[in-house]
Amino acid sequence: MRIGVDILGGDFWPQAPVEGAVLALDKFGDDVQLVLIGDEALIREELSKHAVDSARFSFVHTTEMIGMEESPTKALSAKSNSTISLGIGMVKSGQLDGFVSAGNTGAMLVASVMGLGRIPGVSRPSIGALFPNHHGDPVLLCDVGANVDSKPEHMHHYGLLGSIYMEAVKRVPNPRVGLLNVGEEDSKGPADIKATHLLMRASNRINFVGNVEGRDVYHGKADVYVCDGFAGNILLKFGESMYDILKSRFPDDPFIESFNFENYGGVPILGIRGISIIGHGISNGKAISNMIGSAVEAVRSGLIAKIEAAFQPEQQNIESK
Repeated sequence: MRIGVDILGGDFWPQAPVEGAVLALDKFGDDVQLVLIGDEALIREELSKHAVDSARFSFVHTTEMIGMEESPTKALSAKSNSTISLGIGMVKSGQLDGFVSAGNTGAMLVASVMGLGRIPGVSRPSIGALFPNHHGDPVLLCDVGANVDSKPEHMHHYGLLGSIYMEAVKRVPNPRVGLLNVGEEDSKGPADIKATHLLMRASNRINFVGNVEGRDVYHGKADVYVCDGFAGNILLKFGESMYDILKSRFPDDPFIESFNFENYGGVPILGIRGISIIGHGISNGKAISNMIGSAVEAVRSGLIAKIEAAFQPEQQNIESK
C-alpha cells in the first residue's frame, strides 16, 4: 500500500507533514509505504532533524504548491505540478492507494472530485467529521463543508455514504442514521429537511432513527448525523472552539482530550473513486499521522468497493430513466 503525503500543505509545512510521516512510519505495518510529495531537498533537510533513515520513504519532487488563500480552480489550472495535483493524479493512475493533505481545502475538494470522479450513482460527494459521543465512541457528522446547499437527494446520499463508512471503517454494526433538525417531530424543519426525512424514512438501505437535535450529537442517539454543509461546518467549528475553551480550563481531563481533532486526523471525501483525505490547515504532526492512519484504514476496509456496490442500484435507477 502506498500513501502520498503533501509536504507543502497546511499552515506548518514542511515541519508538521514531515513529523507526521515520521510518526506514522512504524504505526501501520511493513506493507505501508509513505510517498512524500514536495521539495525533495527541503524534505530531506527536515528529515535529518529526526532519528529516521530517509531511505524508508519514497519521494516525488516538486516545488509547486497551492497556497491557502488561492482560488482552487484557478490554482489547479495554473499549477499542474502542485503537490495536490500530483497526489490526486497518482491516486487516479494507481501509483498511490491514497493521498492526504492539510493544504487548501477547496483545491483538494475540486481536484479530488474532478480528478477522480464520482462513484456512479452518488449524487454529490461529501466530507465528514468525526466526534466522540459521551461514551467516547466516534460518531460521524456529514456533510461539514463540501456542499453548502444540499437537496434532499444529496442529504439522503450523505446518510448512506456515512453509514457505509462507519460500518466498513469504524466497525459499527448497522449504524444508526439521524437527520439534524430543530426538533424530533416529523413535521419540524424547512421543506428540504422534511423531504429528506421522507426519503430516509422510506429507505431500506439505512438504519434511520429520525430527526435529531444538535444536543444529540454528543449524547449517542445516532452514529451518523446528516445535514447540509452550511449547518455542518458551523457545528464543526463550534465544537472545535468548545474544545479549546474546555482544554484551557481542564487541561488534564481525558474525556475533554477525546474532542481534539488531532486524534481523528480526517475522513475521506466520501463518494469519489479514490481515497483522498482533507485535513485541518492547522494540523500538527500528530494530526498528520492520524490522517495517514485514516487513509490506511479506508484502503484496508475496501471502502471504495463497498460504496460502489451500495450505490449500484442508484446508478441503475438513473440509467433506466
